[in-house]
Amino acid sequence: MEKRPKLLDGLTAISILLMIIASVMVFFYAPLEKIMGAVQKVFYFHVATAWVGMLSFIVAGVVGVLFLVKKDSRWDLIGLSAVEIGVVFTTITIISGSIWARPIWNTWWTWDPRLTTASIMLLVFAAYLMLRAGIDEPERRGRFSAVYAIVGALSVPLTFFSIRLFRTIHPVIIGSSDPTAAGAFDMTPKMLQTFIFGLVTFTVLFFTLLWHRVRLGKLSERVEQLKLKLQS
Repeated sequence: MEKRPKLLDGLTAISILLMIIASVMVFFYAPLEKIMGAVQKVFYFHVATAWVGMLSFIVAGVVGVLFLVKKDSRWDLIGLSAVEIGVVFTTITIISGSIWARPIWNTWWTWDPRLTTASIMLLVFAAYLMLRAGIDEPERRGRFSAVYAIVGALSVPLTFFSIRLFRTIHPVIIGSSDPTAAGAFDMTPKMLQTFIFGLVTFTVLFFTLLWHRVRLGKLSERVEQLKLKLQS
């Protein structure tokens, strides 16, 4: 069996260490928000997981282009891995957002532009996984998946800019924010430092998980090839 690369082991260790530090910063370093209280702590994980979800889908769109150009199955595997990670983290984003929203908006869910576009983005890429499951021929599956991922990636900027294009109660974290938005708040220096550190941490975590998932995919393909040899 192929040994796990030492660089991947090191990256995994760094990811774990960063996650521990980020958690300590969230719960012990960043001050408690005066109005929202402890529930505001969800914000740091909520935004970071949203970032990873969007980054994953953008990566899937980029490698989709590379697959169509180079016809290399490696890019198809990376695209699949990125989408799987994106679906998981976007689901966490919506759940954590609901936890944050309940005491602030007095509801678990509202058809706000940001929530609606994020949910559409999630459903678009969940459909990507269903599309792949319905196609057996690898090259055809990769081609269809690549085109779908490229088109689906257009939902990412729509989701990101939705709170800037439409009237919304969702606070704008990066850039100017409507002070009347429910849940809006000004970050203190310690809050900002914790926020940025969290984004960096989850970015490193994304690439770590992506590498692990691609490696797992390659091992799975090798097992399938061995099965075919034994059956022939």
